[in-house]
Amino acid sequence: MMKKAIDAHFHIWRQEDQPWLRGPMVPRIFGPYEPIRRDYPIEEFLADQQGSGVEKAVYVQTNWAKEDFETEVTFLQKTANETGWPHAIVGYADMTVDDIRPQIDRLIKYPLLRGVRMQLHWHETPAFRFAASPDQVIDPKVRANVARLKDYGLSFDLQLFPAQMKDGLTLVGENPETNFILTHAGMLTDMSEETTQVWKAGLRTLSAAPNLYAKLSGLGTFVHRNDPALIAYIVDNAIDILGSDHLMFGSNFPIEKLWTSHAELIKAHRDAVAKHGAAAEAGIFWNTAERVYRPV
Repeated sequence: MMKKAIDAHFHIWRQEDQPWLRGPMVPRIFGPYEPIRRDYPIEEFLADQQGSGVEKAVYVQTNWAKEDFETEVTFLQKTANETGWPHAIVGYADMTVDDIRPQIDRLIKYPLLRGVRMQLHWHETPAFRFAASPDQVIDPKVRANVARLKDYGLSFDLQLFPAQMKDGLTLVGENPETNFILTHAGMLTDMSEETTQVWKAGLRTLSAAPNLYAKLSGLGTFVHRNDPALIAYIVDNAIDILGSDHLMFGSNFPIEKLWTSHAELIKAHRDAVAKHGAAAEAGIFWNTAERVYRPV
């Protein structure tokens, strides 16, 4: 029998709500994306993951226009009320404003809201950039606003490249009451010796913070394929450095649907985790996400 799982990182959308899906194709970290420049409703996600063992799922924001941050969460809460999915929501909040509290005050009324994400990753390769600067993660306004999340009991999805992780530890370390979830296991861009060593060093840096968790999600982002060997490499090192009780699985669908099926994706992750034992499997596929995101 397929063991139960929580998918801790997935998306749904209506194309009309996504400026990046309506505009011209531009270089992105996950490559050409014409096949997903369309609606991706919850019904399709449920069909995609059928038979995978996924019993709960965590929605993560998808870059609606900034001013529509509440409309996005409204849409997801309504979807959950009607279909039972998702089971937790990570919304968007602009952490660069003077005071984030008016935004959070509007979001916190939605029962499934568990955290927020503002993508702060910056890379020397222009197509990989999202943040305004490499050190935006420690911008004074960002730090002040992240510090306010503890008052609402919200987590922060932290998306960084390895070169930013020293600054990331500053942010995580000064907010010990807030859970931080490192997106896509720290975004390993290639398997060169230099890149892998910097990535592992970055994870070791962040491992100093007990409130830091990481998602085994989006592992095909830079190779544009489902690569079991790469997934196993990331899983092995992430468990060694962070511990399986600080890791969780996420499909990153429908982005990963560009090159694989949900069944093939979760199988590669299950195979990679299996050799680490039952406790690791329980942590990565259920317990960590259950504890951190508290899905209903």
